[in-house]
Amino acid sequence: MSSFIDAISTQAFMQNAIIGGVLASVACGVVGSYVVVKRIGYLAGGIAHSVLGGMGIAYYLGRPPIEGALVAALVFAVILGWVSLKMQQQEDTVIGALWAGGMAVGILFISQTPGYSVDLMSFLFGNILMISSDDLLWIAGLDILILLIVFLFYKQFLALSFDEEFARLRGIPVERFYLLFLSLVALTVVILIQIVGLILVIALLTLPAAVSGQYVRSLNLMMLLATVLGVFFTTGGLALSYQPDLPPGPTIILVAGAFYLVSLVITRFWKRA
Repeated sequence: MSSFIDAISTQAFMQNAIIGGVLASVACGVVGSYVVVKRIGYLAGGIAHSVLGGMGIAYYLGRPPIEGALVAALVFAVILGWVSLKMQQQEDTVIGALWAGGMAVGILFISQTPGYSVDLMSFLFGNILMISSDDLLWIAGLDILILLIVFLFYKQFLALSFDEEFARLRGIPVERFYLLFLSLVALTVVILIQIVGLILVIALLTLPAAVSGQYVRSLNLMMLLATVLGVFFTTGGLALSYQPDLPPGPTIILVAGAFYLVSLVITRFWKRA
């Protein structure tokens, strides 16, 4: 642990990793709480895995992968939202096809990139240790945008999450706000891809909120506690992975998963008692 603390105080890449984890925790705490309450983890998963297509195309064109991820995430969020609203009977099949198709397109474009040298594992499992100062600015900007939208439309999102029929009766355009909400999920996915990668992004998006939901009932408190837990999971995962030189992304998710299981057992015994 002392070597990890020394690295934080002396190594710029470790400082960037800690800051990146904190910034990502803000987005996953706020948006993840809505995802857990509304129970749309499967839609968030579809958006996350489809993003690889945009990243592959951007890499092929010589652009930063995060730009392709951002465009692809927003496009697929709108498509998957429309599918969810209009094709409920075939929803799972269509989402699965888009999920797999997006990943396939990304892998094909990456493999055909001239001078192909990219580490595909860094896309799939992330590498928080490789976050640069420019990446931090991207993440901070997306955080600000997410928080601004949630602040402006908090009541609408709250009504949409708990009771769509009540929201319609109040005159809220449910379809529009549903697509806007999925766009927030898309922005959060783009942030978390750099922390834990495509494969594990849903875990970090949902686990902090799922744990906080076991202890609080207010959505505001749920967001706050989920953000704090996100910081704890990312920092704890970095600390555990540093000395044995383990991949930080999977380690972060193992910390979050273990904490969730322990919390689940504790709350079950507490309720019985």
